[in-house]
Amino acid sequence: MDIRPIKTDADYQAALDEIQSLFDASPNTPEGDKLEVLATLVDAFEEQHFPIPAPDPIEAVKYYMESRGLTRKDLEPYIGNRARVSEILNRKRPLTLRMIQRLHDTLGVPADMLLKPYQVTKRRTQKALPRTARLRSTSARASN
Repeated sequence: MDIRPIKTDADYQAALDEIQSLFDASPNTPEGDKLEVLATLVDAFEEQHFPIPAPDPIEAVKYYMESRGLTRKDLEPYIGNRARVSEILNRKRPLTLRMIQRLHDTLGVPADMLLKPYQVTKRRTQKALPRTARLRSTSARASN
C-alpha cells in the first residue's frame, strides 16, 4: 500500500481517482483499508484547503425552517409577532438572548450557531427637516 500525505492539487486528484477505483471495496480487506485511509487524507486536505464556513444565525434559522417545513408564522412563539419575525429574518433587528434560547430549546438550532455575530441592516431614519421647511409644510397643509 503506497499512501503518502496529500500536499498538492495533483496529489489530491490522484487520491480522488484512487478512491473512485476503490469505491466498491469491502470493509476489512486491504482495499477497504486503503479506501478508508485515503478518504481520511482527502477529508483533512479538503478541510484545510476548501473550508466551508458555518452559516450565520439567520441562515441557520432559515435552514431549520426549510428542513422542517416551517413558515414564518411558526416562528412567532419563539421570536415574537409577525412584524418581529420579519425584522429578524430580514436582518433589520438582531436576535435577543431569549429568542436564541427559545430557538435552541424548541427547534434544536445549535446555540453556538445562533450566538455568532452577523450583519444587521440599519434602518433608515428620516432626517429632520430644517425649521423653515417644516414651517412651509405646516402652512401649506393649513391653507388647504
